[in-house]
Amino acid sequence: MTVLVRDFLPADAEAWVQVRRAALPYMVTTPEQVAFDLASAHPDKRYRLLVAEEDGALIGTAQVGLVHDSPEPGQAFCNPYTHPDRTGHGAGGLLLSTAEEYLAREGALALYTWVLDTPSNRAFAEKRGYAPSRSAHFLHLDLANGSLPPRQEPPAGVELRTAADFADDPRQLFEADAETTADEPSDTPAELSDYEDWLNQTWRHPGLDHELTSVVVVDGKVVAFSAAQTDGLTRYMSGMTGTRRAYRNRGLARLAKNDSLHRARAAGYTDAYTGNDADNGPMLAVNRWFGYEICATEVRYVRKLG
Repeated sequence: MTVLVRDFLPADAEAWVQVRRAALPYMVTTPEQVAFDLASAHPDKRYRLLVAEEDGALIGTAQVGLVHDSPEPGQAFCNPYTHPDRTGHGAGGLLLSTAEEYLAREGALALYTWVLDTPSNRAFAEKRGYAPSRSAHFLHLDLANGSLPPRQEPPAGVELRTAADFADDPRQLFEADAETTADEPSDTPAELSDYEDWLNQTWRHPGLDHELTSVVVVDGKVVAFSAAQTDGLTRYMSGMTGTRRAYRNRGLARLAKNDSLHRARAAGYTDAYTGNDADNGPMLAVNRWFGYEICATEVRYVRKLG
């Protein structure tokens, strides 16, 4: 049995999703989203999708690229995942070494990767020279059988809308996303400054549900939002929930997220997922208030290249 690594082909989309869902069931992944991410990637991202094959069967995947919107040049990422039934065959190591060689040629100085927090996964990263930098939790909420906090009436002067209401001109949503993203805890911080790139990669992304993305408006200005990513079937994931700096500590992000979750449940979604930096105690407390429970933990690892 021989494992080979090659670039993703359109015909791989269904198998890619099957591997990713088996290895990382806490994310929303569809064939349409995988193809869109590759087709719409900014040229400076040098984005590649790699697959590992064994005897003609796709058993591993990896997303590879540069963090092109980071203020610190030379940051790169590779997230390899192997189907749980096909681990130990060398697919993960071959995907990672292929990505390292490619990214080094593209000028990467540091490579970041996420691995699920298990002894075998951590050993996989550490024996290849990677060091842990931080961790994050996946959280799950049973929308079908659990209970949500009651829907809240917006305070006076505050309006709840959806992203669909901004279809003709979403620039305010871009500005709110850029400000909240800049403050998000990260070892590879991003600066959203290219509106057209945001339109191409975020606003038009097939996973972004405009009807379920809740937006808080004050005096005609977007001040908070909770972005909803869905698979069009049963899975819902919070893409980003945030508030513009001047309006924080007023419960507006919680208001938006609660509204979005109620909309999702009414639309028939049964499982909601979100992610939290492990050190972000306040946000973890908010998600527990909604009823989320930690279902898995990932560790962020980094290795210097060159």
